[in-house]
Amino acid sequence: MKLLRYRPGPGMMVSAAFIGPGTVTACTLAGANFGFALLWALVFATITTIILQSFAIRIALATQLGLAEAMMKTIKSPIVRVLAALLLISALVIGNAAYEAGNMAGAALGLEAVNGGPLAFGIAPVIIATALFASTMLVFSKPKWIEKILIALVMLMSAAFILTFLLIRPDLGALLKGFVPAIPEGGLMTAIALIGTTIVPYNLFLHAASVRDRWTAEQLPEAQLDNTISIGIGGLVSMTILATAAASLFGSGKTIENAVDMAQQLTPLFGSLATVTLGVGLFAAGLTSAITAPLATGYIVQEIFKSSHSRRPFQVGALIVIATGTLASLLGYRPVELIFVAQIANGLLLPIVAIFLIRLANNKELLGAHANGLMANILGAAILLVTSALGFRLIARALGFWP
Repeated sequence: MKLLRYRPGPGMMVSAAFIGPGTVTACTLAGANFGFALLWALVFATITTIILQSFAIRIALATQLGLAEAMMKTIKSPIVRVLAALLLISALVIGNAAYEAGNMAGAALGLEAVNGGPLAFGIAPVIIATALFASTMLVFSKPKWIEKILIALVMLMSAAFILTFLLIRPDLGALLKGFVPAIPEGGLMTAIALIGTTIVPYNLFLHAASVRDRWTAEQLPEAQLDNTISIGIGGLVSMTILATAAASLFGSGKTIENAVDMAQQLTPLFGSLATVTLGVGLFAAGLTSAITAPLATGYIVQEIFKSSHSRRPFQVGALIVIATGTLASLLGYRPVELIFVAQIANGLLLPIVAIFLIRLANNKELLGAHANGLMANILGAAILLVTSALGFRLIARALGFWP
């Protein structure tokens, strides 16, 4: 009966936020390069996102505080509080700047697809225009309408991939093998990118702020239902993008260098309009998502400094992310590469944020009866172990300590 009464809430905004240019790019590269072999990474990432977001929801509704504010409240020592604030802000600014660079590159990638190839004037003007647009919206307005636009765009793109997947009819046996955990040769960074594009750390802070404005602690079951359904739908869409790319592009020998190459997977449904369709979707998602990462950072900085009378901390935090992301995206890397690296950065950032979140979810003094139980802690520990192991292995291989 609860399912029949379900209405999309903040959880759908979280799904819309992680199904952007990064997800389309990472899932397409995973399917094109490794077939169905990394589907398990998306299953793990989706379940992990549901669990971690449920912690954030519970904390927000039980305390009626923002996540960053709640974290600071539990630290008694002023010195430790300052160090924790610096670590949290640094980690999230770096991660969000990488994500912001990927969003800006995604907008440029979309215009390249609509153009049918590289832009005559290059991608720099697109990136700068996107940065100015995001800065203007964040400084002079409160763009809550971005949530609705982002959700609508994601729903349209999701429908396109799901319909294409049904038309292609991929090999069911090969698809099912992809749910068995295994990392193919050269697939470690891609696996981490798939996790990083789904479990977006800043979404924890956005989700907490959103549910606090909509529900009370007594409505926690409703908020958790919204979280499970919405994130589950988002994860299913990501798996569909990977599977569509695997069925259309894997084994073709084609290198994915731009959106024109990525759009080949939509050809069965859209034909000659596939490239334009994907291009418009990527541009719109990149443009709107370019607001989300700095928006979250602004809220985090505002909460940490407890400034309810001035928007200056919010604006400074948001603009730093935009500026850093803009510089990173102007370094000359191909957009596909930049977006992919941003997802890896998010994957490496995850264990740091997870430690803060799990510690907070166990604070009985703050949460009372809503604090983590045994099962929640087992799940949290398992998530932390797996994500830390993947990150450690990637770093060890980069340093030459792992074959």
